[in-house]
Amino acid sequence: MKRIKHTILIAGASGVVGAAAVEHFAALPDWEVLALSRRPFPLPEGVRHVPLDLTDAAACRAATASLSGVTHVMFAALYELPELVAGWRDPRQMAVNEAMLRNLLDALEPAAKGLRHITLMQGTKAYGGHVEPAPVPAKERSPRHVHENFYWLQEDLLRERQRKAAWTFTVLRPQLIFGYAVGSPMNIVAAIGAYAAVQSELGQPLAFPGGGRYLNAASDSRLIAQAAEFAGTHEIAANETYNVVNGDALVWQDIWGSIAQRFGMDVGGAVPTELTSTMPTQEAAWARIVTKHDLRAFTLAQLIGSSWQFTDRALAFGVPNPAHSVLSPIKLRQHGFSGCEDTEDSLHRWLERMQHERLLPR
Repeated sequence: MKRIKHTILIAGASGVVGAAAVEHFAALPDWEVLALSRRPFPLPEGVRHVPLDLTDAAACRAATASLSGVTHVMFAALYELPELVAGWRDPRQMAVNEAMLRNLLDALEPAAKGLRHITLMQGTKAYGGHVEPAPVPAKERSPRHVHENFYWLQEDLLRERQRKAAWTFTVLRPQLIFGYAVGSPMNIVAAIGAYAAVQSELGQPLAFPGGGRYLNAASDSRLIAQAAEFAGTHEIAANETYNVVNGDALVWQDIWGSIAQRFGMDVGGAVPTELTSTMPTQEAAWARIVTKHDLRAFTLAQLIGSSWQFTDRALAFGVPNPAHSVLSPIKLRQHGFSGCEDTEDSLHRWLERMQHERLLPR
């Protein structure tokens, strides 16, 4: 019988980060996992689903009894507006994300007397890279970048509550996240895989649709889950902020050929293409792909969500000379976490996972 020492509540469990965290913690001895999401989704054996809309304060208060045993929280819940990039600076988006964390804390704190640690997710926007070029590499020691961001609202809320609490918290900042999810607003793996499949169906080579070359990096969602475990079980991580990146570098043009090879395609040249506007017109081609390869019956819109917008930005569509974007992994390593991933291997691992799950064709 599994001996329970820790009970982790993973908020946003159906997203790219949350899903990897659910799988990671469910496989560990001594951990019970509660997966919080609005809608049910397939879960590993032994994981309990907590159906909850974090924007509903009354529903959160009503769920108090089911949260009494929680010792750890990984807050990966995220609200994004349909206009993804514009939404990053929208006050409505910021207010909803702050309210989601506040509603959960209001429900948890009176009930979960054994609460010991909260992991809060941020990201590259903490360094203002969506406002102006960020330092290379961006380090946690940098002063808070002056721009409006729900990251700061959530972090300030935690710092305020933590002064009177027995629990600690850790902020994790991944970069470009590779993982598995359906309908996520920022799943570049799904978007690239679907783009390749459609190009193949249309008899086209895999042209690179983005802009200029730039130095970038990524974070495997499994690595983020490992870092969350480290943060929740090591005193050195109390009230700290860590970048969580694979540890190598990424230039999209340099791995594009391996993506084409995975799908049995020729590599095309650079053909700048705005995926946000062009790919939604390919539902008929996608329907043929689903039938031909016996894929699960999702439309392209259901599978990709607003990830076309995110992918256009990540591939620097329309930007001939993008600014480099690199986060330093050194602080987390110095504090004792040794995890790392090869970014190209990571991308292919998640493409393979989506093919295995019959979401992408082989």
